[in-house]
Amino acid sequence: MIDPSSVRWLPAPDGPRLVAVPGLGLSVEVPARTLARLGPIGSVAVALPGYGEPAGRDAPRTPADLAALLLHRLTDLGVPRVALLGHSASCQIVAHAAALAPDRVTALVLVGPTTDPRAAGWPALAGRWLRTAAHERPGQVPRLVRDYSHTGPVAMARAMDAARRDRIERVLPALSCPVLVVRGRHDRIAPADWADALAARAVDGRARTLPAGAHMVPLTHPRLLAPLVVELLG
Repeated sequence: MIDPSSVRWLPAPDGPRLVAVPGLGLSVEVPARTLARLGPIGSVAVALPGYGEPAGRDAPRTPADLAALLLHRLTDLGVPRVALLGHSASCQIVAHAAALAPDRVTALVLVGPTTDPRAAGWPALAGRWLRTAAHERPGQVPRLVRDYSHTGPVAMARAMDAARRDRIERVLPALSCPVLVVRGRHDRIAPADWADALAARAVDGRARTLPAGAHMVPLTHPRLLAPLVVELLG
């Protein structure tokens, strides 16, 4: 049985058309800020081990394994066919999910996707995080502290170690669904050339840079992000 705290529904009469997975260590309340602005489009945010849920040593941690778990949970929730939204490292999870079950995924939204191979090493990755943090809104810190404390630093470190070794750019060329890559203007974790390269790897891909924000735009700039999602879903 799925823990109710791991799911955040934003219902609509025709059921969910979009499922969001929080970024590493974040709760379902983070993507819910954007989902709440999708108008009549029904949606649901689903947490996974390391991505909003605490994770034991034996929990799945690679993006591919977490993708299989996501698809299983969507079946349990009665969500057969939807678009998927990932944020940061969870972009890798939703991309793998689309590869595992192309008949169930109608579109992908990748917000601030990781991991750029040029910053896959811990020092380079930490440097990008620090340069990005300088442009984030300080008001989000209490939310991050609560979420990171709940997920746990050990679970987050293990999940990040798996994500930094995963190559999302090798997954996208096999996908036939539309792929939208979005980044904040000041996101150094997902720089513009990396977002453009990922979009170019997809059969039907496009990249957009928001006029503001950094890496945490689902939380800090939902008013800018939501219209792009609505446009993609038609």
